[in-house]
Amino acid sequence: MKALTEKYNTRLVGKTIVEKLQFLAKNHPGKVVFTTSFGYEDQVITDFIFRNNLEIAVITLDTGRLFEETYKVFRSTLEKYGKPIKAYFPPTEKVEQLLAEKGPYSFYESLENRKECCFIRKVIPLKRALAGNEIWITGLRASQSENRSDLREFEWDEGNQIIKFNPLLAWSLDQTIQYVKENNVPYNVLHDRGFVSIGCEPCTRAIKSGEDFRAGRWWWEQNSGKECGLHETSPSR
Repeated sequence: MKALTEKYNTRLVGKTIVEKLQFLAKNHPGKVVFTTSFGYEDQVITDFIFRNNLEIAVITLDTGRLFEETYKVFRSTLEKYGKPIKAYFPPTEKVEQLLAEKGPYSFYESLENRKECCFIRKVIPLKRALAGNEIWITGLRASQSENRSDLREFEWDEGNQIIKFNPLLAWSLDQTIQYVKENNVPYNVLHDRGFVSIGCEPCTRAIKSGEDFRAGRWWWEQNSGKECGLHETSPSR
């Protein structure tokens, strides 16, 4: 599978996003999964998949700490397209142990604690969702952060042993928003309130004018990379 990564980066040049998605669905039947958190970017990709009736599984990670507004766009997406979105949850026993030992807000206390919480609530369910699949579609854009500026459209994820496809990599935020508006795609109303990157409610805030795209995530941390572990390409614990 790893060898296909570079092949796809060259073979699919010039094709539209929908054509690339169709190609992947055809050549990896039942083995293509898209993970959505219902932000602008993910809603665009969901629209591509559902509008074109592509055989691509759409899933989401429900951490148990999402905004009410996120659940509402989840519902409106189901209503608009009439297609299933499967939710994956963190392991109950690990969440119970974490809260019993460290309380409900341990992630504010240290970077190690925050990454532990992300690992339990996001990374573990992601690994279950990706198991047995060959292509993982994401809504990553290169301009979202410095950590993502050198990504390629097709990447090999060593930790998850899967090909990652980033179809919106070259898109700007304005381009993404324009697509949502023009195609009447459901979106999270928190975007209208200054939230550009939306994750768990306790760990996300609106950003101020001139702030970095990721400034609203884990805002109490300095120089942590502003990542939760979902998109690390090295082997995970």
